[in-house]
Parts: sequence; structure tokens; C-alpha cells
Amino acid sequence: PLLPTCPVRYFPYEYIYPEQYRYMLELKRALDARGHCLLEMPTGTGKTITLLSLITSYQLAHPEVGKLVYCTRTVPEMEKVLAELRELMAYRKRYMDTDVPILALGLSSRKNLCVHPSVADEGSRESVDAKCRQLTASWVRERAVSDGNIELCDFFEGHERAGSEALLPPGVYTLADLRTFGSKQGWCPYFLARH
Repeated sequence: PLLPTCPVRYFPYEYIYPEQYRYMLELKRALDARGHCLLEMPTGTGKTITLLSLITSYQLAHPEVGKLVYCTRTVPEMEKVLAELRELMAYRKRYMDTDVPILALGLSSRKNLCVHPSVADEGSRESVDAKCRQLTASWVRERAVSDGNIELCDFFEGHERAGSEALLPPGVYTLADLRTFGSKQGWCPYFLARH
């Protein structure tokens, strides 16, 4: 389907429902106006894929648009959005002449991203946050320079050592993907996602 000045070529289904098309039109109007938009659609009408298809197509046509920040209420909702985006990007890659890289990831708490063995095993979010700070706080790290017995987080230190090189390659990353990548690189996924 084509919207005025914005071809939505990468909608992964054969048919777009009238509600989805109207949703796309309103989203496009908001993007063109560089304004805000509040839309409502019933459950199960394909809001997520509609929004992702329109905005990623719009970004291709208008690279100056920049980032999309998609907020969800729960981690499972966030993971569902990332899974849909991953499918959309795979669909788009199959049908594009060139691959346009995208970086998409979920931001979440230390509890959901920590890979440090003793910290990740802490029970509550508050415990994970506290233990992480005990291993990464600047004053703790300063003391560790002169006292080799002070434990630090190897993943945080690895991320700090990598500095501006600690970047995620293009792709769509779920929380599990971030943990896997961070573990493999020796970088803290929590801080990597925020870099």
C-alpha cells in the first residue's frame, strides 16, 4: 500500500484492514507535522505491526527522523514488540535490494539484564540494584585500585575498558539477546543497552 509520500512497502501481510490504514494515515500526519499522536485501536487489530511498518518505512524515506522510542507497560509486551520488529526486519530484508541496518533493543532493569553470577542470583530487583552498585560505584572502583581484595564486576569493567568501542552491531535485540551478547563480549548488558 502507498501512503502519500511514504510507501509502506514492508507490511508483512497480504491485506491491510481499513482500521490499520486509517491508523497509518494518522501516524503519518503526526510524523509529517513533527507532532504528537494519540490513537486507539481495539485489541487484536494489529496496532504493533501497523505502527512498526509505517514508522520503519517512514524512516527509510526520511532518514532525518531519527529514533523511535516504543514504550510498553510490561517486559513480556516489550519482548513481543521486539519479536514483531525482528520478523518485520527479516521480511523487509527479503524484499529490499539493499539491507538497511537497524538497531533496536529493549531497555530494562538490572534484574532483567545482569549476567554477573552472584548479582543475577539475587532475589529482588532492589537486591540486584544494591549488589550491582556495590561492584560498580565510582568510589568502590577507586578503592579497588589500591586494594586488590575489593571485588568489582568484570562485565562492567569490560564495558568501561571497551569505551566507545562497546557498541552493539545492527540488529534487533531481546533481553536474552543482550545478555548473550554481553556475556560473549565480557560487557555488562545493562550498561551496554544504555550506551
